[in-house]
Amino acid sequence: MTQLILRSDADGVATLTLNRPDKRNAINRELFRALRAQILALQDDAAIGLVVLRGSGGHFCAGHDLTEKPHADALGWLRRELQTLEMLTRLRQPVIAAVEGTCFTGGLEMALSADFIVCDETARFADTHGKWGLVPGWGMSQRLPRRVGQSKALEMMLTCQPYTGVEAAAMGLANLCAPEGGLGAAVDALGSRILANSWHSNAENKRLIYNTDGMRLADGLDHELMRNAGFDRDAAARRKGFTERPKD
Repeated sequence: MTQLILRSDADGVATLTLNRPDKRNAINRELFRALRAQILALQDDAAIGLVVLRGSGGHFCAGHDLTEKPHADALGWLRRELQTLEMLTRLRQPVIAAVEGTCFTGGLEMALSADFIVCDETARFADTHGKWGLVPGWGMSQRLPRRVGQSKALEMMLTCQPYTGVEAAAMGLANLCAPEGGLGAAVDALGSRILANSWHSNAENKRLIYNTDGMRLADGLDHELMRNAGFDRDAAARRKGFTERPKD
């Protein structure tokens, strides 16, 4: 049986690859179960400081597999899928969605669950729920406007038109768009900059951002102060390395 999520680890980075290339990595229930299992394994993996989510076969994800019959408990399964994507967002490790080729609808919702979206010029982004008479249930109506603004989100959701990688970067949907063939290098460069910093600081900064989303400024400031996790154990060594560095 084909392994639907491939995981490879190297130098503190765990790469999860959606592996249904013949279906442009369209999401079925088995793939979601496999993704959930990998996320659960990453939650307590102290050897991993960054997660990269990508697709196989030159495409990120074509969305939900519309050929799959609905689950008997459709609402219950939808809630579990949504919780799985929220678990991805809530990982202590930063998550980069590396997008090439198709990134449509449920695939876009999956990418939006990452902290960063990095794409190349082959990428095409679209929300096609309306094309099929569907309404989002994996976070599109919440995550997309927070990423690109309400007006642009409505444009994407109501027209169902595709946008290029360059357009995605220009609207803030993608953090950056690399030239065709340059996606791996762009992800590696961003990942290296992230991993060079304290993993403790990365995790706590991420937690503070998400936990205070929607708070009034005064409440957010109180949360930052009173829920502060404090310094990393190597903070003193980092400062010492700075103060004792060779002077030019």
